[in-house]
Amino acid sequence: MNFDPATGGLKCPACGGTKAVETSGSVVEIPFDGAFRTSSADHEKIAENALQVTCSGCGAVVEFQPPEVAGACPFCASAIVAQPKSADPHLAPAAVLPFRIQKNQAMPLVQQWLGALWFAPSGLQRLAQQDAVSGVYLPFFTYDATTVTTYTGNRGDYYYTTETFLEADAQGRQVQRQRQVQHTRWSPCGGRVQNGFDDVLICASRSVQRDKIRDADPWDLENLAPYEPAFLAGFKAQRYQVELAEGFEAAKQIMAPSIDNAIRRDIGGDEQQIGSRDVRYFDVTFKHILLPVWIGAYRFQGRVFQVIVNARTGEVQGERPYSAAKIALAVLAVIVIILIFVIASGDR
Repeated sequence: MNFDPATGGLKCPACGGTKAVETSGSVVEIPFDGAFRTSSADHEKIAENALQVTCSGCGAVVEFQPPEVAGACPFCASAIVAQPKSADPHLAPAAVLPFRIQKNQAMPLVQQWLGALWFAPSGLQRLAQQDAVSGVYLPFFTYDATTVTTYTGNRGDYYYTTETFLEADAQGRQVQRQRQVQHTRWSPCGGRVQNGFDDVLICASRSVQRDKIRDADPWDLENLAPYEPAFLAGFKAQRYQVELAEGFEAAKQIMAPSIDNAIRRDIGGDEQQIGSRDVRYFDVTFKHILLPVWIGAYRFQGRVFQVIVNARTGEVQGERPYSAAKIALAVLAVIVIILIFVIASGDR
C-alpha cells in the first residue's frame, strides 16, 4: 500500500482499499550533549526493509521502500546506475509532515510556472511531463534554545540646537532664518538580554538550492506527525548531508538578528551601537524531521536547474536557464519591426 495524500492514509493501488496510518507517542525534542553529539541509540533505519542508493552525479543518498525503485536522481536528473543496498542506520526522524499535494495537483502548478517563463529553452518543457517530478521527503533539523547575551554598546539620544542662517526670499533679498539642527549624544552602556527560540528550521540537504527551499516556506510545523515508515510508502526520502553541529551553527546565524534586536531594545534611546556580545546557549534541543516536496531537475549546458513544489502548500520555486537562440531571435524581430516602421515612415 502507498501513502495517499488525498486521504492522509494508505491506499492499495490494485483494489483501492484504504487504511489509516497509525501513529503512536508524540513528537519528542532530543537534547544535545555538551559536544552536540547523539548516541548510537538514536540511529536506526527509516524502515526495516528500506533500501538506499547513492547518486554518482551529485552524491545524494536516496532511501526508499520496495516496490519503489531508484530511477533517475530527483536532484540532478542523472540516471542512477548503482545497485540499491540495505539502508544504513542514521539519526532517526522524529516527525514528518505528510504529503498533502498530490502529483496530479502539483503538475499543473509546474506547468503554470513554466508557462510564465520568457526565453526558456524548449527542452525545459520536459518538466511538464507527468514523470518529470518525484515525490521526495527532504531532511531538516529544527533547533530550540534559550540564549542569554551579555553585551556592551553605546546609546544615542537626540538633542537639538537652534542655528541661524541666511536665505533668499521671493524677491531675492537675503533674510535671516532659524532652524533646528539634530545632534546625537552618545553614552556607553551594557547589559544582558534573554531570548527564546522554537523550531529554528535548517535544511539538511546540500542537493537542493538553498534559496529556493527557503522561498518555498512556510511549513505548517504545528501539524508535524510522529514519524511512521508508512508515510514514506510510495515516496523517497533523502538522507541528511548536514550534520547536527553544522546545522546548529547555521541556526545561530538565524537567531542572531533577533538577539541584536533584543539588545537594541534594551539599550533604548534614539540610536544604538552594539560593541560586543557574548551569547550563551541553554536548553538546546533538536528534531530531525522530513518535509515533503515534488521536485524535478533539468540539465542545460552543463548546469542543473531544479523546480521545487512545496507538497503542503503548492508553492513553486525554481531556477531557469535562458535560451540564447530565443533571445537572439527576439532581438532580431524587434530590429526588423523597427526597420519596417522606419522604411514605411520614409515612404510617406
